[in-house]
Amino acid sequence: MIKNKASLHALSFRRVGRSFWLNLFILTCALLVLPFSANAALFGGKFKAEVETEQVAIKLHNDTLAGGYQLIDTNGLKTLIEQEASVMIVDAMPFKDSYKKEHIPSAKQFEFPISDMPKWDPALTDQQTVEEFTQLLGEDKAKTLVFYCGFVKCGRSHNAATWAVKLGYTNVYRYPGGIFAWKGAGFNTSSL
Repeated sequence: MIKNKASLHALSFRRVGRSFWLNLFILTCALLVLPFSANAALFGGKFKAEVETEQVAIKLHNDTLAGGYQLIDTNGLKTLIEQEASVMIVDAMPFKDSYKKEHIPSAKQFEFPISDMPKWDPALTDQQTVEEFTQLLGEDKAKTLVFYCGFVKCGRSHNAATWAVKLGYTNVYRYPGGIFAWKGAGFNTSSL
């Protein structure tokens, strides 16, 4: 019986020995694989975000071409406001949920839908007509007009700028960064 206990002890020692080497091997493999999986985890989101950014950029480019308007960035809009008294800025977001709470100073408001609006539909413009939109913009077709909404992915400013071009206005800009970019630059906003 003592011999069996000694054999059992020797067997369990060998298993412990094998277990130690097996554990060491597993740990070594994990340390070798970890940097690759951590790299994928850390940068996988970055790569996916880049694809999303690319899609937004391409859509913005295509919308701009289709709409026939120009783009303006945050600093360009700030400079335009400071230098040109005749510029009209139009917030294309809903009055109650957005414009009333916060908008770019001196901006007028006229709601447009997020999705494309190839035909005028008062149900999508807070019951406002194309005649009311034309009245807001005024008779001077060469006046500088800038349309914005919330952020780059928002299509409201695209619809507003596209409709201004359709109505014959020739100096039409879309400010794609919208109120988010304006606030991100630290510029003041107004509210009612």
